[in-house]
Amino acid sequence: MSLPTSLLTQLEGLDAQQLRRLLVEHLTRQKLGLYWEANAIERDAALNANLVFPRLVPEWSRWADGAASCSNLIIEGDNFDALRLLLATHRGRIRVIYIDPPYNTGNKDWVYNDRYVGANDRWRHSQWLEFLYRRLTLARDLLAPDGVIMVSINDENRARLELLMDEVLPGRRLGSLVWRTKDTGNDLSYRFSHVHEHVLVYANPGFKFNGRQTDRGKFRNPDQDPRGEWSPQPLTKAHTFIERENTYYPIRDPGTGYWYPCDPNRVWAYASETEIMQRFNGDEDASAAARRSLRSDTIEQLIAKSLIYFPPCRPEDVMCYASREALLDAIRAGQGPMLPKKKTPLLREDLPDLDFWIGKPIAPGRPSRKEHWRARPQEDRLAPLCSWIAGMNETLPTSDEDDAAQLEMLRSTRGGVATEEVKAILGSKAFSYPKPLSLVKGLLQQATRPGDLVLDFFAGSGTTGHAVLELNADDGGDRRFILCSSTEATAKEPAKNLCRDVCAERLRRVLQGYGGKAGLGGAFAYLQLDRIELADVAGDATAAHAAQLLALRELGGAIRADAIDPQVCQIAGDARLAVLLCATVDDAVIARLAAWPAERLAIYSARPDTVRQLLEERGIQVNSYSLLDALLRGQTTLRTQ
Repeated sequence: MSLPTSLLTQLEGLDAQQLRRLLVEHLTRQKLGLYWEANAIERDAALNANLVFPRLVPEWSRWADGAASCSNLIIEGDNFDALRLLLATHRGRIRVIYIDPPYNTGNKDWVYNDRYVGANDRWRHSQWLEFLYRRLTLARDLLAPDGVIMVSINDENRARLELLMDEVLPGRRLGSLVWRTKDTGNDLSYRFSHVHEHVLVYANPGFKFNGRQTDRGKFRNPDQDPRGEWSPQPLTKAHTFIERENTYYPIRDPGTGYWYPCDPNRVWAYASETEIMQRFNGDEDASAAARRSLRSDTIEQLIAKSLIYFPPCRPEDVMCYASREALLDAIRAGQGPMLPKKKTPLLREDLPDLDFWIGKPIAPGRPSRKEHWRARPQEDRLAPLCSWIAGMNETLPTSDEDDAAQLEMLRSTRGGVATEEVKAILGSKAFSYPKPLSLVKGLLQQATRPGDLVLDFFAGSGTTGHAVLELNADDGGDRRFILCSSTEATAKEPAKNLCRDVCAERLRRVLQGYGGKAGLGGAFAYLQLDRIELADVAGDATAAHAAQLLALRELGGAIRADAIDPQVCQIAGDARLAVLLCATVDDAVIARLAAWPAERLAIYSARPDTVRQLLEERGIQVNSYSLLDALLRGQTTLRTQ
């Protein structure tokens, strides 16, 4: 394999000692995992080349009436630049990241260093991995301590991406969700068709999915239990009488004397003191030792505590067989004891101890365990999220487990529906392969809380922002979104602007209403990114750049252009503390600062020492900061990584 010229040039510039060190590092740092030729390809052109500053575009923004700032952001530009900016303003503040990155299909579906990467590109996979690695590394540091990142990917590239995310987020893999994208296949060359995709989930230690709340409507008190409302829970577990013969035994209701057979295909979940005594041939000491080793009450203890509910039944429905022949005749005729819902027999000819049931009154119902509402905290009642994303009309199997063990299942439309969703909003198929609103909304419903901040730095058609707005409308929440999208302009289409004309336009129509649908209300600020060389920041960065940067840092959002006072601009604060920006410093500005109605002032200006001195001469204590330091903070640290 011939080495590229750029790599040879790097090696030629190293002396013998440096080459030896490089070789030692290469040989000693090999490990099980993912490897790509990061040093052999052209690295990301945006990497540490400059600093990034936000510029508000008022005419493309949508403001709420009377609002001076907005935390919903749409950022136009390379998402590497957007992440660099956000790391300077939102580090550790993003609770949920969802992205749908390019799938590296080879169909020129993504751009690296201003050119499309096709199937025949020699370094296609390495460039894709490097492209995502740089962005995921920045995104990792944006996550809150209980934050989560969810990434959609196809089956072909799932393994590569999962290993990459293990590299970026070691030890933080939760698992993956599987989404069936279509109902029919179209690749019959191997009689194997790909009809699903994955959503990889990596999270910081404090994260949990929301699960599903227990339905309190299932909790009642038909027997006037003084402990309050309760819900009937199954007494069984998923083992046969052959697998768990020790928990295959009959139960007797001490109040009525009626008996209940055990289901041979699903035995009782609790041990029996009677069975334990029989197993140890009446040895009291051995039986007592066995009972002490149990992790839960025995069935006799549960009955004594009135935690077993025996359903009432009519005397004429109770079964009793005077002889073995009568019992066998009933079993063969399908008239013996049955499971009430499934109608499968509880007694069969091949079961042991059939003679036990001769002459016993057998009740038709099934006993259950009482689960009192007050028995455990609500947190312990939440049903966990299932890793299968079902179709909207898919029939799902039911479980006999108790409510807390039932799985919460996401449902989503198939992939093709999403194209029609975008068309219904924008009037055309303006974006290829969008994700369905139901899929993204379901993921965010499980991953977010009402006040969370959601980031999508491959925003595409804006589905994530749409999902956030709908969730807020559903539950009255105050979730906010940050969407990052490029223009995707090319030499053939220099005026193309996907971010403005698809992503932002979709959100604008969703907010104000479209196609007879009422608007969801709300606002967003549209930002573009200006790259400025480090040496030119002092001269080229404007007061508007500084105002928006400080607003993003202090408020988590952008401020209106008409709210930026050219002399003294209040970025944030109240009567106790005001954060101010001074583009210029003169006597008039100092006079305004001295009269500012706040107990404490934090002032950013180009002359921080002068501001501090002049205000202290007037008896006013301030925190005076350099405007240049504020502009550089958070971005220059990336240059050494």
